[in-house]
Parts: sequence; structure tokens; C-alpha cells
Amino acid sequence: MNPNSYIALLHANDAALITLYLGGKQIGHDGAGALAVVLRHNHTLTTLNLVGNQIGNGGARALAAALHQNQTLTTLNLCANQIGDGGAKELATALQHNRTLTTLNLCNNETGDGGAKELATALLQNQTLTALHLGSNRIGDDGAGALATALQHNRTLTTLNLDFNNQIGVDGARELIAALRQNQTLTTLYFGGNQIGFNGAHELANTLRQNQTLTTLDLGSNQIGDNGVRELTAALRQNQTLTTLDLYSNQIGVDGAHELANTLRENRTLTTLYQ
Repeated sequence: MNPNSYIALLHANDAALITLYLGGKQIGHDGAGALAVVLRHNHTLTTLNLVGNQIGNGGARALAAALHQNQTLTTLNLCANQIGDGGAKELATALQHNRTLTTLNLCNNETGDGGAKELATALLQNQTLTALHLGSNRIGDDGAGALATALQHNRTLTTLNLDFNNQIGVDGARELIAALRQNQTLTTLYFGGNQIGFNGAHELANTLRQNQTLTTLDLGSNQIGDNGVRELTAALRQNQTLTTLDLYSNQIGVDGAHELANTLRENRTLTTLYQ
């Protein structure tokens, strides 16, 4: 079935169509615009996946406008759509008004710090979004700092993805980690492929001793090394909530592996470890 056929079903509010996957169909901004028109009045669709469709800033703008009116969509995946910081800004504005969307995936969209700042502002007001995916967006320390500020006040977000190809260093990591000392809702943080190093691991270890909500932490490819692992394992002897820890590709040698093994003998909550 081609995209136009699905649009017709959405226009008719077909009760059977609650999840729509149009990934890689190359619908572009015109197709996104056509979907946006019917989404304004559709009251059956809950999940829309448009990954890899080159909808661009214009398509994101159209969908964002629809989100001001739509009251049923809960999951929107716009990964790899070249929306840029302009598209992120439009969606951020929509999030300040929308009351139904719970999951938004904007990975690999070149949103940069500008887009991250706009979305962070939205998180200060939005009270329904629980999962935000911003991996591979060239977000740096400024964007991370804005998101950190939002996390200190937001009370609904449970999952934040800042994985890979972002450019968050020690300063940005430090702000995000500090926010975790105040935030009481985030349970899952994907932070792989950034540049936190030993210093970031040290800061995070201090936070893990206090944080009582985080259950899943991805720190893969962060150049943590054996010394960073030593800091984290010391914290894990006190932390009682973390169940999954990803330390893949972190230059961990024999000493670091030994520290992890010893910690696992004492820790009673960690069930999954990737090294």
C-alpha cells in the first residue's frame, strides 16, 4: 500500500489503523505536509514512524502544527530526516502545547546545540513526554547544559538518549550529572559515544552514590579507562537502583575488569553489564 492510501485511511479515521510505519518511503516535505493535514483531525492513530524520509525543516514544521491539534498520537519517530535546528524549534514549540505525545525520536537530525536548547525549553513546560531521543545530533556542551537545566525541573521524562556523534565533553557531562542529583524521574540515560573520560566518570560516580531513580546507564565509548571504572565500581557498592550498565569500548584493561568482578560480588541490584 502506498503512503497516499494510508493517508486516506487516516482521513476516514479507520479504527484499525493505530500504528503507521512509513520508514524510508522518501515522502519528503510534501508527504509530511499531507500527513499533517489529516493528523489535525484524526483520532485513532497513536504511533507514527517516519524514519529516513527527508522531510526536512518544512515537513517538521507541518507535523509540529498538527501536534497543536492532534489529541491521540503518543509516539512520533522522525529519526534521520534532516530537520535541523529549525525543525527542532518547531517541534519544541508544539511540545509546549501538546498533551498526548509521550515518545519523540529525533536522532540523527543535525539539531545541534540550537535545537537542543529549544527542546530543553519545551521540557520546562511539557508534562507528558516521557522519552526523548537526541542521539547523533552534534549536540555539544551548551546544548547539554540547557538539557541539564530542564532535567532539574522536569517531572515526567524517564528516558533521555544523547548517544553517539554528539560532542558533549566533560563540562556538558558535569552539568547533566549534577542535574541527576536533583531529578527524581529519569530512569534511563543513553550517553555513549561522548567524551566524558575519567573526569566525567568521577563526577558520575559521585552522583550514583546519591541518585535513587536511574536504572539503565549507557556509557559505551567514552574513554573512561581503568581509573574511571574504579570510580564507578566504588559507587556501585553503594548504589541500590542501577540494574543495567553499558561500559562497552572504554579501554578497560585487566585491572578494570578485576574491579568490575569484585564489585559484582557485592552489588545486589545490577543484573546486566556490557563491557
